[in-house]
Amino acid sequence: MNGLELLEFIMVCAAATFVTRVLPFVALARHAEHPLILHLGRYLPPAVMMILVLYALRDFRPLVDGRLNAMANGWPMILASLLVVGLHLWQRNALLSIIGGTGAYMAMVQLGWTP
Repeated sequence: MNGLELLEFIMVCAAATFVTRVLPFVALARHAEHPLILHLGRYLPPAVMMILVLYALRDFRPLVDGRLNAMANGWPMILASLLVVGLHLWQRNALLSIIGGTGAYMAMVQLGWTP
């Protein structure tokens, strides 16, 4: 694949991504005040965030056989999760919370830090 083909591929992917993101807004513009749309707009974002949190913590088992189990990534996961909660309660900014927690977790894991 040469440079031109790669650029064409990237442009097609970017256009497809843009269209799939814009299409719901264009299609539902006339129904913005519909009760179902308002309900989804209010409750769907927190539900999606909860699903992402549960997925991120799916393998974490703090108690195994009645003992504390802090696997290799256990402590960084706990501390990063607490940092996310703390940042969100302090600033009420989801982007700051996500970036702060992800950055802290990746730094701890990449540096091999465990207490």
